Amino acid sequence: MPAYNAEKTIKSSIDSVLAQTFTNWELIIIDDASKDGTLAMIPKHPQIIAVTNKANLGVAQSRNNGINHAKGKWLAFLDSDDLWQVDKLEKQLAFMEGSGGLISYTATAYMNESNEMYAYMQRAKPKLSYKELLKGNLMSCSSVMVRHDVMMPFPQGHLHEDYAVWLAIVKKLGYACGLDEPLLTYRMSEGSKSSNRISSGLMTYNAYRNCLVGYGRVTSALLTVRYAFHSIAKRKKIKQ
Repeated sequence: MPAYNAEKTIKSSIDSVLAQTFTNWELIIIDDASKDGTLAMIPKHPQIIAVTNKANLGVAQSRNNGINHAKGKWLAFLDSDDLWQVDKLEKQLAFMEGSGGLISYTATAYMNESNEMYAYMQRAKPKLSYKELLKGNLMSCSSVMVRHDVMMPFPQGHLHEDYAVWLAIVKKLGYACGLDEPLLTYRMSEGSKSSNRISSGLMTYNAYRNCLVGYGRVTSALLTVRYAFHSIAKRKKIKQ
């Protein structure tokens, strides 16, 4: 869990981990040199490891630092403003071990900054191919579970670092497994780095251009335009 100035939301995110029906987990929180009371909101717990970056390194490097500290066979990601359903880890782990898959994601529910739920749910396909993933990022980062030994480092820079990594992993493995239950609740924030459409478009373009994915300028631009249409349509559906 990367966290930067997350004092208003991180307690709820942590509580959603503490409430898990699957109990053999460790939660690694990377505080990215927060300037507010984020650290004070992290409880002392034998399964929670809190690491503080000496300087603000960004979400990609913070996640990478967390991965480097992780000891388990499986990695799961949770942002400091999102929530897991209480049986998220139990159901997804059983799903992964039953399917033999190496990376999976779940369906996603959405709420606003006031904790009010939207009616829309983003579904998860049983098998998400690389070609389908290129159209848009259906794999909400906080819903992903991946085997530690196939995970790749998140690239740094002005890009959707999680999307670039999922594309690279799915291209290598052939597909991601989808559990079509909304085990993640994603918080829609007007101040997030993806809420500005121009900035988000550039970050998407850079994700396609990144060395993990490696498309040229023209192809990346065309893919970004297609991605934007899907993204705008999804936002409209969420806020209906």
